Amino acid sequence: MENVAVIGASPKQERYSNKAIRLLAEYHHNPIPVAPKHKEIENKKVYQTLEDIPEKIDTITMYIGPARQEAIISDIVKLAPKRVIFNPNTENKTAYKQLKQAGIEVVEACTLVLLKTNQY
Repeated sequence: MENVAVIGASPKQERYSNKAIRLLAEYHHNPIPVAPKHKEIENKKVYQTLEDIPEKIDTITMYIGPARQEAIISDIVKLAPKRVIFNPNTENKTAYKQLKQAGIEVVEACTLVLLKTNQY
């Protein structure tokens, strides 16, 4: 089971980040919601920051825009996940170079599509 940090997790079921949490669990991954304003989403504890997560993170799936990413890119580098998935509208060419230099795979894709098409 892969640990997947969902950055920008939302309790609103119509949001893609929430759909990702549910679909990741359905596909036997361990989604870990990260959002500073919430305590629990989909019966899972929400972490305020990446640094608060006690488990090793395998993948990060991004659901916040580039303007809000700047503050966490260095935290991602410290965590050293295998990859970061930049979902539609979260693409951040500036961060890609830093992540790739740290040996982290950068993927521009939709987590939901990757899961449903067995490309995850």
